[in-house]
Amino acid sequence: MKTTTFQRLFLGTVVALFIVSLAATGLAAEYVSVKKDGVNMRSGPDTQSKVIWQVFESFPLEVMKREGKWAYVVDFEGDKGWIYETLISSKKTVIVNVETANMRSGSSTSDSVIATVKKGVVFEVLEMKGNWMNVSYKNEITGWMHNSVLWPSNPR
Repeated sequence: MKTTTFQRLFLGTVVALFIVSLAATGLAAEYVSVKKDGVNMRSGPDTQSKVIWQVFESFPLEVMKREGKWAYVVDFEGDKGWIYETLISSKKTVIVNVETANMRSGSSTSDSVIATVKKGVVFEVLEMKGNWMNVSYKNEITGWMHNSVLWPSNPR
């Protein structure tokens, strides 16, 4: 069976789109959170490597790469280190990355401010609506915050 130029061009386009979609999927950021307080971040992917800092429960991290059972991660300030994979979860959390931020009763700047939050406070993400996140702090307070004051700004 002889293929036409059009058929070859069409097939080539389909294959190229498939490869691009696979590459885009691989580029999606992976965000995780720490399972408990006092988790060690290490300089290398083993328990013999130096502890460079410790993180607390629910602290959000972005996974840059994985090696064996270890994840190389970065935080909202750009600090990097290795963490053992059983110490992280897929629970979506965010951290305030500006000096102060408003938490509102709804997903608009016209909604009332219900709290003013300081840099470094961590929230669990309940819902996303456009550029707004419905977040909760230790099940004590729930409200809406604009994603520009949170890291990651899109924790999917």
